[in-house]
Amino acid sequence: MRLYGFWRSSAAYRVRIALALKGLEWEPVAVDLPADGQRQPDFLALNPQALVPALEDGGAVLAQSLAILEYLEETYPQPPLLPPGAVARAEIRRLAAMVACDIHPLGNLRVLRYLRGRLGADDAAVTAWIHQWIGEGFRAMEALLAGRAGRFCHGDAPTLADVCLVPQVYNARRFGLDLTPYPTLVRIDAACAALPAFAAAAPEAQPDRPA
Repeated sequence: MRLYGFWRSSAAYRVRIALALKGLEWEPVAVDLPADGQRQPDFLALNPQALVPALEDGGAVLAQSLAILEYLEETYPQPPLLPPGAVARAEIRRLAAMVACDIHPLGNLRVLRYLRGRLGADDAAVTAWIHQWIGEGFRAMEALLAGRAGRFCHGDAPTLADVCLVPQVYNARRFGLDLTPYPTLVRIDAACAALPAFAAAAPEAQPDRPA
């Protein structure tokens, strides 16, 4: 199994967490996003969308982090990252999609490059943009989870919701967002950080992180 990613990519970070939680062995293949490694012919042959992560497993090549997470859940079901019950699973998928589909895409590298390069946004404007969209998403997630979450987003075991939340909290801290209004999200993030799988998947633990 090979995972093509970048140490600070939150989408690749999600997949690393899931692989670690499931105890799967995999080989990292670094794709240098700042140097446009995702646009090189060898990577485009794997994923014409020019986005990380991509996962090779048994001859299959998979892309889009949520699709990869669902594949891992179906193919390597233990330990489960979705709870029993259709309603509970839908709730977890809702939280995961809030991050992966609504919050994260507005702050990824290609969007920020467009803001700076084509629209002439300065650093302050870009930071304000990031804070706006993470904050809007986190307010909704906090409202959904406050008083209802267990140790993690759903009960006392991590799920796909936690797998998606933790990298987004990392991004929020990276861009200096005040997390005080989101105590439930901060508490869940801390519970996840105490698990070896989350620590092993963290950006600072990746071999392609710059020295």
